[in-house]
Amino acid sequence: MSTPKAPAISQHYQDSINLFLEQEINQLPATAPKLKQAMHYALLLGGKRIRPFLVYSVAEMLAVPMSHVHVVAAAVECIHAYSLVHDDLPAMDNDDLRRGRLTVHREFDEATAVLVGDALQSLAFELLSRPNPLFTATQQLQMIHCLAQRAGYQGMCGGQALDLEAAHQAANLEGIVGIHQLKTGALIECALHMAGIATCQNIEVINQLRQFGQHIGLAFQIQDDILDMVGDPKTLGKTPGSDAQANKSTFTTCMGLAKTQAYLQDVVEAALETLQALPFNCALLKEFVYYNLERNQ
Repeated sequence: MSTPKAPAISQHYQDSINLFLEQEINQLPATAPKLKQAMHYALLLGGKRIRPFLVYSVAEMLAVPMSHVHVVAAAVECIHAYSLVHDDLPAMDNDDLRRGRLTVHREFDEATAVLVGDALQSLAFELLSRPNPLFTATQQLQMIHCLAQRAGYQGMCGGQALDLEAAHQAANLEGIVGIHQLKTGALIECALHMAGIATCQNIEVINQLRQFGQHIGLAFQIQDDILDMVGDPKTLGKTPGSDAQANKSTFTTCMGLAKTQAYLQDVVEAALETLQALPFNCALLKEFVYYNLERNQ
């Protein structure tokens, strides 16, 4: 497959969501200053803002202003940030660094890190449920249900549990796909699903976006596994091979590098075919597909 050159995710989208998130944290009352500071640290530590970018991409595809979906983008990013804080804890992945800086439990303490994750999760649902003239009550309820389901047992948390159970065990391709469709893919699919609910309410369009999300969520994890094997430690932010050393179930440990790269191309083709079925300008979503293929971190 010929791969067009894709730029990194536009700084414009990152700046937009960062500004919105910072405003949300700053306007919190100073009831618990340490917790507020730690929430700010966790949420604005950096990152590619992939899930918000996907939300904004759907809005642009449907000619809806970015401001219409800020709360949707922020809610899914709050869930993602909380999951990283909890994943880094000693009881989970026991990581000291995140994006080149100390993880929340190292910068503050473990108890604060647990509370940060809890508070960010609550903030996500507060954002979606507060009175908002841009959405009907039905839209809000549908988005809340979508995020709760895909972040919980039937999505991200369930996938993390399966990933922990799979450590030190030989896993086949079907098992690894199942883990990462939940652990990584569920929240990516959710971002696209909620964006569809917020902007069009057309069930056929929403289903196509969900299908695209399933493909691109899987592609994102496959690329992560490839980078863990061959990436540059300076840009990767961790030592290549760390997942294998931790006995995690990865696509590369299951299939080897060459077969994993070929499998990634198949998944990418499926994602692009899904976009072709949408009668809109999907340029930004296509850009993300190629960005994922070319990213180095």
